[in-house]
Amino acid sequence: MNSTQLFASIARKKSFLCVGLDPEFEKIPAFLKNRKDPVFEFNKRIIDATHEYAVAYKPNVAFYEAAGSEGWLSLEATVKYIKKNYPDIFVIADAKRGDIGNTSKMYARAFFENMPFDAVTVAPYMGEDSVTPFLSYDGKWVILLVLTSNKGASDFQYHNEDGIRLFERVLTVARKWGNIDNLMFVAGATRAEMLTDIRQIAPDHFLLVPGIGAQGGSLQDVAKYGLNSRCGLLVNSSRGIIFADNSRNFEKVAAEKAREIQQEMEQYLAERNLI
Repeated sequence: MNSTQLFASIARKKSFLCVGLDPEFEKIPAFLKNRKDPVFEFNKRIIDATHEYAVAYKPNVAFYEAAGSEGWLSLEATVKYIKKNYPDIFVIADAKRGDIGNTSKMYARAFFENMPFDAVTVAPYMGEDSVTPFLSYDGKWVILLVLTSNKGASDFQYHNEDGIRLFERVLTVARKWGNIDNLMFVAGATRAEMLTDIRQIAPDHFLLVPGIGAQGGSLQDVAKYGLNSRCGLLVNSSRGIIFADNSRNFEKVAAEKAREIQQEMEQYLAERNLI
């Protein structure tokens, strides 16, 4: 899927919502816990309930790795289910990988060959040769960590040397490694005004923006500072959708929450004449 196809999906659904599939077992409704694969059953119901409002899903790999081999089976089943039933939806492995080149090749093979992900999140700290193995796959994306929404982001990402902050240097250098059809950047919602600075360097790339909802980020501010001429945003919400309710009607509540976000997104897209 290239950027034109991704924007077409956004325009069709009038949404740039990414739903994070981060299933904490303790929070899964009790009536599902006696199923053969409770995590997959939970994910399946969330996906079926929200697919008309979402253009992307983002399983955070840590929530599956924590369960050992059974967790990987749940992850594989989830991704295959999305691709079989909703093939137009963009699927992101939130894995935050990044290592020396031959190790990155193995990570890339895991997520792009053994599982049909469209994209994987990658940490840039080790530089170009740790990222390029992921970029060697046609039709696949690297989503590079640039400006995150956690408290510790200020430890390194805002370091200023000669008037250039570290996250700005990462953007400036890394955008040369790929293009607008295979490279996007993570930019947290909790400092949405910083998206203006990011857009000065990467005006045409897609940005994956976590941090709205439970983390306190404002969708309105993200749209204000981050939208470009082809939307250029995937905004993620996880807990605010998937754990909005834990009754037998949990998926209906999840659908309502996703629809609320989609309707707000539709408003911002219309204001920019993007739909």
